[in-house]
Amino acid sequence: MVAKKYEEEKERVKMEVQQAVAVSITADMWTSVNMEAYLALTCHYINENLQLCTSVLGVKYFPQSHTADNLAQVKRGMMEDWAITNKVKCFVTDAAPNMIASTRQLQIRHSICIAHSLNLLVRKSCDQVPTLTSIRHKARNIVTYFRSSTTAKEKLAQVQQQMGRPTLKLINEVPTRWNSTYEMLSRLHDEREPVWVSLASLNTVLTPLTADEYTIIGETLLVLAPFHQATVELSEERRVSGSKVIPMMKMLYFALERSALTLHTQAAIHLHEHLKHRVTDTASNLESLSVMTLATLLDPRFKSLGFRSSSKFNEAVTRLRSECASVIGRTNEPQPGPSSQQLSAPTSGMLFSIICMLFFGNHVLKCHFFSDNLWQDFDIEVGRQTTSATADAIQEVQRYLAEGNIARSQDPLKYWDNHKSLYPNLFNLALQFLCTPASSVPCERVFSAAGEIVSKKRNRLNFKTLEKLIFLNKNL
Repeated sequence: MVAKKYEEEKERVKMEVQQAVAVSITADMWTSVNMEAYLALTCHYINENLQLCTSVLGVKYFPQSHTADNLAQVKRGMMEDWAITNKVKCFVTDAAPNMIASTRQLQIRHSICIAHSLNLLVRKSCDQVPTLTSIRHKARNIVTYFRSSTTAKEKLAQVQQQMGRPTLKLINEVPTRWNSTYEMLSRLHDEREPVWVSLASLNTVLTPLTADEYTIIGETLLVLAPFHQATVELSEERRVSGSKVIPMMKMLYFALERSALTLHTQAAIHLHEHLKHRVTDTASNLESLSVMTLATLLDPRFKSLGFRSSSKFNEAVTRLRSECASVIGRTNEPQPGPSSQQLSAPTSGMLFSIICMLFFGNHVLKCHFFSDNLWQDFDIEVGRQTTSATADAIQEVQRYLAEGNIARSQDPLKYWDNHKSLYPNLFNLALQFLCTPASSVPCERVFSAAGEIVSKKRNRLNFKTLEKLIFLNKNL
């Protein structure tokens, strides 16, 4: 039944994917409890109803070495199997060197997952503040104690009830997710009174956090809150997110500017400085990335307002005009030339040569025929079309950018559905670039489900059966 359902669902998804104008792909690796490696690809596209869709292309057992060559080979095979090789506009992966190198071998645009970028940005900044590192270490010990001791957990719940507070468990930090650091500190800061009372009544050698340390945590949370919001928002699957990356980095910079006025502890001030430096560098790099800049311009919510650098915005507009001219050029491609019989018909040039021959002899005729360019008229006409396409592209882009932005809460795909006849060529580009996700989190979620399918109690599934189960789990 699983095999039959898998084939049916694969044909349905394949038909829908092949109807899309363009697709973007996220890729990620996963290791099961049996220490078996798998590579997953998820496909993101805009369907005929102008809805953003996500489908799993496959989860392939990957026993070979995780080199860029092997990754590229398997990715290429999966794209060919789905007949989308020429439709892939961008690969979104984490920052692993083998993932980046494999995409380069495929000669496809690449974007690093913004969730991973923010994770590295925040984690490196936090690690550069010794005071904050010490506080995090103490916080982890306290949280671990309350989560591992039944007595401590029950005591905390009892104190929370006595104080008229909801019964909430403490959250521990996960090294690979900086958001968990924020959530750990936030929950500990909110529950600081019941935690302090519980520790005072329990027989433990743990040292509670001091009032000054809680003050540092409070200011740290103030600095990190916008990054937490950005990570959650940019990890969305069913909404256009790739176009948000550049505007979001701009908003993070402004948020840091505002929070600077409210900081008093040295630890929070140092954290703020490190974050601001890294956000500036990351934003500059992203504003040079063609996929993200085109997506930002083609999102009617952002356009020019999404960019922090005016020079980067101008470069992006030039890039958009070029892409638009290419679309117009493909639309206006000339039909196949005349047949050989049609070419043999006398032209004005040939008649002129015959007249010259009558007056000056055959030598002039021969020179004229060899010096004349047979394709001259054709080349001139193509040149005129290219010039016309560029002019039309400039005009269409200018009209679109001059129009006011829509509200940030509105759906950009609905805008393009209503304006596809007004900006037909930009509509085509919007279908190509607005399907790119901001992060590879959708692919990671596939493996979150896989972790539930393959467990210690269900660990003997054949890898081919597992591939089908994960595919159906996501696509049904």
